[in-house]
Amino acid sequence: MANKGLFASAIARLLPAADTVNREAAPVYAYEPEAKLAQLAATGTLADTFYGAADTQLADVLEAARAVDPYFVAQAAIYARSSGTMKDMPALLAAYLTVADPDLAIPVFNRVIDNARMLRNFVQIMRSGQVGRTSLGSRPKRLVQRWLEQASMPQLMAAATGKDPSLADVVRMVHPKPADAARKAFYGWLIGRPYDVAALPAEIAAFEAWKADRSLPLPPVPFEWLTASPLTAEDWAVLAGRIGWQALRMNLNTLARNGAFNVKGCAEAVAARLADPEALAKVRPLPYQLMVALGQAGDGVPLKVQAALEDALDQSLARVPQVPGRVVVCPDVSGSMRSPVTGYRKGASSAVRCIDVAALVAAAMLRTNRDARVLPFEHSVVPLTLDAGARVAVNAAKLAAVGGGGTNVSAPLAMLNAGWAKVDLVVIVSDNESWVDATRHGATATMREWEQLKRRNPGAKLVCIDIQPYGTTQAKSRADILNVGGFSDAVFDTIARFAAGETRDWVERIKQVEV
Repeated sequence: MANKGLFASAIARLLPAADTVNREAAPVYAYEPEAKLAQLAATGTLADTFYGAADTQLADVLEAARAVDPYFVAQAAIYARSSGTMKDMPALLAAYLTVADPDLAIPVFNRVIDNARMLRNFVQIMRSGQVGRTSLGSRPKRLVQRWLEQASMPQLMAAATGKDPSLADVVRMVHPKPADAARKAFYGWLIGRPYDVAALPAEIAAFEAWKADRSLPLPPVPFEWLTASPLTAEDWAVLAGRIGWQALRMNLNTLARNGAFNVKGCAEAVAARLADPEALAKVRPLPYQLMVALGQAGDGVPLKVQAALEDALDQSLARVPQVPGRVVVCPDVSGSMRSPVTGYRKGASSAVRCIDVAALVAAAMLRTNRDARVLPFEHSVVPLTLDAGARVAVNAAKLAAVGGGGTNVSAPLAMLNAGWAKVDLVVIVSDNESWVDATRHGATATMREWEQLKRRNPGAKLVCIDIQPYGTTQAKSRADILNVGGFSDAVFDTIARFAAGETRDWVERIKQVEV
């Protein structure tokens, strides 16, 4: 047979040729600078990934930021925090702007540094020297001071639970002005300097009293301050009603192990909190976090609590839209997809894997689009039958249990072409590191197969969801192809808008963000 690379069809020759290679040395398309920064902001976690190191990702995001207008950097930071619920990247971009455009840094700081963890992230990044300075500087120092001075006592106590830097380190750096005697005493207590005991905030005074006499009621302080000491089952039951929603989700097995669910009413109270619509709207947990919490719940976690987690998962996916027409969802189940979606961190790697994200996207879309086809792929498409009427968590777990081979992003498109399938929308969820279908010349195999599918289905559209930030794609963006990065529920809205005919791509949507 003649060499397909040299003797490609006329149509294939008109397709854009691949312009770089991916981490598997296979030809791909590089994102333009704005799209690259957008992907990094929405998916980057500054941690080691399957194909790259954390320092490489840091260099990539700073290079991308320097290649675009600072105003777009500001928009990307706000989008990543507000729509993508990201943490490290918005803090990094806010820190970068203190050097690139100090005036823009002010509104960005106010929008993205919205809790204690974000404040510590920002200070840590500033002190590292990675954005061009090793100290806060006068204007960033004032921003941190103002955050501390305007924070409530519960916010300050929450901030005091972390380290590297600790809140005490931050206070020593910026010297906030205490507004009253209670705040002054708190700062003295925090950094180990003399303070007026009588002026201590009530919460701190209660904590000091409890440390001296454990028979006293648990003080209203962050639960991390208390769990270093021996606690009774009743104490743990009290904490179950106090700790934050996310902390509750992550500590269900701890509560069970310490007997909290044996205390009358505790299981019912925890279940009610987990499924509370108001709490879910405020916290906005990622659906994948809830699916993993379900999978990790041990036998000691009551069934009513596990049922509440399933309810919370369904609520978190309530906004998944129904897309008209013939929909095909293609989750990548190859070996690299078994890496943590937020990267490897010693002692703190997420239990959520890339394959869990891909599986949940497919299962969620199947729930609202009952006639959708799901084609999981690795080297080739993996035969699998899903029940559209089953719970999302069941189908997602079934998908996440298969696969493990090499990556061939074009495989599901080739299968659709072989079967002369009628298609309106194809959604591919992958890390985009395809290599099995590598071509020697011209366009990628994915573009070639998509072009063939388009000849039979002129109105069809392709969405490529990129869930790890490597800066390349298998299908070059154009009117019928959308590349989007991220693993929050905002991705579903983006898919629906694109399927409905919205012409703005992902970058254009970010450009609508007001700074």
